[in-house]
Amino acid sequence: MADWKDQLPEAARSYFEGHRLDEVECVISDLPGIARGKAVPASKFAKQAYFHLPDSIFYQTITGDWGEAAGEDGFIERDMILKPDFSTASAAPWTGDWTLQVIHDAYDRDDNPIPFSPRNVLKRVVQLYHDRGWKPVVAPEMEFFLVAPNVDPAQGIKPMMGRSGRPAAARQAYSMTAVDEFGPVIDDIYDFAEHQGFEIDGITQEGGAGQLEINLRHGNPVKLADEVFYFKRLIREAALRHNCFATFMAKPIEDEPGSAMHIHHSIIDMETGQNIFSGPQGGETDAFYNFIAGLQNHLPSGLAVMAPYVNSYRRYVRDHAAPINLEWARDNRTTGIRVPLSGPEARRVENRIAGMDCNPYLGIALSLACGYLGLTQQERPRRQFYGDAYEGDGDIPQVMGNALDLFDEATALHEVLGPEFARVYGIVKRAEYEEFLQVISPWEREHLLLNV
Repeated sequence: MADWKDQLPEAARSYFEGHRLDEVECVISDLPGIARGKAVPASKFAKQAYFHLPDSIFYQTITGDWGEAAGEDGFIERDMILKPDFSTASAAPWTGDWTLQVIHDAYDRDDNPIPFSPRNVLKRVVQLYHDRGWKPVVAPEMEFFLVAPNVDPAQGIKPMMGRSGRPAAARQAYSMTAVDEFGPVIDDIYDFAEHQGFEIDGITQEGGAGQLEINLRHGNPVKLADEVFYFKRLIREAALRHNCFATFMAKPIEDEPGSAMHIHHSIIDMETGQNIFSGPQGGETDAFYNFIAGLQNHLPSGLAVMAPYVNSYRRYVRDHAAPINLEWARDNRTTGIRVPLSGPEARRVENRIAGMDCNPYLGIALSLACGYLGLTQQERPRRQFYGDAYEGDGDIPQVMGNALDLFDEATALHEVLGPEFARVYGIVKRAEYEEFLQVISPWEREHLLLNV
């Protein structure tokens, strides 16, 4: 490990130039997408090739409880071997000292990838594409809200105060004035991203009160998932500097739009370098239609991955800037699957189903897995939709329980994502859902206590 600093990306080396590195945060994503790991002195990190964490971090629910997912041997909490991927090394510029973050990959004692580690799940799906001679390319869009600090869960979430001293306003999509209201937060987001070596394609005001969107440039799915994973922490830290919270909940505020993680996909032939969605004359290919069909046919069964919490399903509301079905159309934002305007080389398919609350590794893996099944099974999509898709019927699960039932039965998806991942994920999310069902809501107390 003596030469480990030579393996760092240029942005990380530049950030620490002329300074003594104090600490290294060794991190890995759990199922919800929370960063787990250890912070160690830089001098110790330089002497270690790996570190250990128990595999039980992947059995934990969002509330900190546990799903009974340990398998036949029982809950013995085996140590995993976590190895650094130095290409992910990134500054943590909000810290008080000079700190580096490094994403790690999880292996067992026989050097096999842990199958339910989210980054390994995405790597597995990408490798299936590579085995076919295809290189998947994605571009995620991140929507989130900047809100007033909320320390009492019994209270509703409210928009943050802008520079003008007034609460952030809704219905101001693409307003530059609205973006200016959050100027100090956005400035820090840009500064942190630059220090971390991330390229932001643009920031816009979305339709919700205090809702913003960040677009990232297209690229390697694992690299882009790493960036979204890092960005969630980066944005939260920037918000905290200015007395507000950043939230990635799918639906944080009643009667406001929800937050999505739209995913754009294209597939490159590794031999020719050509986009397989476009033919020699620039027309749409069978592969283009196969990919769309894969999304239409398999996303309902995988929705529990893209919409992982009960709150996720509150986003799929008619006329609220979120899809309610899996129709596809060209340049139509009312459908769940959209083909944006582009030339043949940039022809791509946009999945508008995924919520911003999903784990980026798993959301991208699931979307690519659906497209992969469509490609390999040469599936055909429904006819292109014309008009307002909100006028049609919904064809995606409306509650978490139904989505989990469909996921448990989706054996074709399980084979692509990994059967052991599917087993663990289903158990953990079911435990989470059952825990939610034990909670009595304010609505129930208000309307049922004295009226039924």
